[in-house]
Amino acid sequence: IGPFKVIERIGPVAYKLELPDKLRGIDDTFHVSNLKRCFMNEDVVIPLDEVQLDDKLHFIEEPVEIMDREVKRLKQSRIPIVKVRWNSRRRPEFTWEREEFFRRKYSHLFAK
Repeated sequence: IGPFKVIERIGPVAYKLELPDKLRGIDDTFHVSNLKRCFMNEDVVIPLDEVQLDDKLHFIEEPVEIMDREVKRLKQSRIPIVKVRWNSRRRPEFTWEREEFFRRKYSHLFAK
């Protein structure tokens, strides 16, 4: 997420950043190994308002929508699966998941 403005250099390997209020629970001083130089490539910028954080400031990964549906055929059974689009940047953008589990946990995605 970011980019964030560097306020000052703290020693040879740390920087203090100007963080928005939404991230006030995070220490604003970072080791250089946790930072990346920003050249404003729009393809890699994640707007902060698209990021959801829990009370421990962990990224919340959630399914966004059901893209497709198939039935996986095994020898003697059929398993309905759905192609799910996620809000995550760490996992693949799309995954195939068992429909029955997703209907129970994320019924709002099937309400079309």
